[in-house]
Parts: sequence; C-alpha cells; structure tokens
Amino acid sequence: MAKIMHVQTVLVVEDLEALKHKTGEVATKDALAKAVYHYLECEYTQVEDMWAKKLEKVVRRKQEES
Repeated sequence: MAKIMHVQTVLVVEDLEALKHKTGEVATKDALAKAVYHYLECEYTQVEDMWAKKLEKVVRRKQEES
C-alpha cells in the first residue's frame, strides 16, 4: 500500500495559472499532481542538455525512417 503525504508550496499566482493552463487542469491539486508525475517520469529530467538529447532522438528517428 502506498504511503500518502500532504504537502504545500508557495507559488506566484501567474505561475499557478500557467501550470493549470499547460496541464489542462482546473484544480490546483490536480495541476500540481500532474506536473510532479510528469517530472518524475520524464526521461529528460536528469539530462544536463535536454534539447541536445531531444534533437538526437529526432535525428535518429528520421534516419530510421529513411
């Protein structure tokens, strides 16, 4: 069984509204949960140069299609 913990943070209102818009969520808790889950699951989180890694992936995919 998973252990659940209640957490809080302080955000600028504009940042919270932008997060809600980007995640497509209306509720603060849902937007934050979706953002945290994405951050934990994203393969680029620990990559120092995320854009270079993404570009490599696109180039590799294009080469495989050719």
